[in-house]
Amino acid sequence: MNYYAVKAIYKFEMARTWRTIAQSIISPVVSTSLYFVVFGSAIGSRMSDIGGVSYAAFLVPGLVMMSLLTQSISNASFGIYFPRFTGTIYEMLSAPVSPAEIVLGYVGAAATKAVMVGSIILATATLFVDMQVLHPFFMLLFLVLTATTFSMFGFIIGIWADNFEKLNIIPLLIVMPLTFLGGSFYSLSMLPEFWQKVSLFNPVVYLVSGFRWSFYEISDVNVTVSILMTLFFLSLCIILLYWIFKTGYRLKN
Repeated sequence: MNYYAVKAIYKFEMARTWRTIAQSIISPVVSTSLYFVVFGSAIGSRMSDIGGVSYAAFLVPGLVMMSLLTQSISNASFGIYFPRFTGTIYEMLSAPVSPAEIVLGYVGAAATKAVMVGSIILATATLFVDMQVLHPFFMLLFLVLTATTFSMFGFIIGIWADNFEKLNIIPLLIVMPLTFLGGSFYSLSMLPEFWQKVSLFNPVVYLVSGFRWSFYEISDVNVTVSILMTLFFLSLCIILLYWIFKTGYRLKN
């Protein structure tokens, strides 16, 4: 393992965060805080409890997870897209750096940034609502697993996209709707039985449900199923990345 190469990629990507701190850190924290103000305080005060938890507190895991997904994808996709766009990716591919080391550097930095944003939002949420974390280990587990999985997914998008429009089309037209329909703002039990079953085909449901369970021990699906599904998504991303580097898809042409 070429730790120097991994460290160099990781430090470069993290340095980009501090150069664009308003976009990378402040913007997602402020926008998510507005969700707490509007949905948690204004609307939440008029809604009944969900599973014995106030609506404002119920929102916290969903909003953190929503921000985690979007930040993981955007950080990783932009991180690998610009070397392809500028042509510097060929220097990296010709260097004595393995595909695993390249992925580890980019995905590690993207996941770190996403976890940082999620942690700041979680800390900010305590200013607006009273909440508790019953299972901090599982909360951290879901936080890291989700950030890593979707950073890999964003890395794949960054390789697949050949223009800025494609770079944003999947996060905006697919991931964002799935996040809103994944139980971030409501419990699946509120839906008619038919739509409850349909929602189980939404992968975000398992992420939000498992993450919310670590806070309040309430979930729409079993927490074990949530962990297994998250590991399944992670495995799919690893297999796809292996195929991309083995075939050179969108990298060597």
